[in-house]
Amino acid sequence: MPRTLEPQLRQALAERISFYRELGIYDFYFREGGSAALTEDTNASANSDLQPEPRDLMPANKAVAAAPIPEENLFAPPKPEAKIADPAKALRLIREDLGDCTRCRLHKQGRKQIVFGVGDPSAELMFIGEAPGADEDQQGEPFVGRAGQLLNNMIKAMGLRREDVYIANIIKCRPPGNRTPERDECETCSPFLMRQIEVIRPKAIVALGAVAAKTLLAINAPMSEFRGHWYDFRGTKLAVTYHPAFLLRDPRQKKEAWKDLQMVMKELGLQAPKKNLE
Repeated sequence: MPRTLEPQLRQALAERISFYRELGIYDFYFREGGSAALTEDTNASANSDLQPEPRDLMPANKAVAAAPIPEENLFAPPKPEAKIADPAKALRLIREDLGDCTRCRLHKQGRKQIVFGVGDPSAELMFIGEAPGADEDQQGEPFVGRAGQLLNNMIKAMGLRREDVYIANIIKCRPPGNRTPERDECETCSPFLMRQIEVIRPKAIVALGAVAAKTLLAINAPMSEFRGHWYDFRGTKLAVTYHPAFLLRDPRQKKEAWKDLQMVMKELGLQAPKKNLE
């Protein structure tokens, strides 16, 4: 006969699932007959947190919208920004909660400061990159180096200003030597990004590069498959394009990036400027 989960184990399991949901992972698999099987008396309170939900991270042209994700988990501690109506104040509370973060190894590997995010707290459009570079680590603001200048030009080409959008990264500390962030670093840091997204509630998100796309969508695919689609991400439209740093290395792909931005502009009803990406 299956045994009932201990309260402490149930709480730990619910918190773990809540953590994975913040990372955009909703499908879970378990073996029948395992020692942690649930009995009927636990289903009412815990089963809703354990059953897999329909994924909302598929291309919009391939899947219907999934059921909305619960904003709160009964077992999880309340987020300090949960009842704050002012998005600017809510973002400040998230930054305070992040503190002088020591949650992963990066705080011991030469980072100068945390790069939280910048822009309009009520922006309709949000850009999410991979990680801070040397210039960003020095100034404490995302996309301020050469790649940042190109991103500014991309935003301007859309008929917007940098101040009109919100810009952030998957992780908030510079990896040594600008290496690609490790999976555990993304898993540790991205829940704070998810909270930023919940506060800002943009109409559209643009993931810049493969690392951002794979982390947000929990899909391992090449850029050629990511691009050209709209994804439903927690009720927000998400598109993928090349990272500006990649475009600096291969300027021939700027025309392809411009196609991605035009798709975003059409979704947001933005007026196409006379001059496109340079």
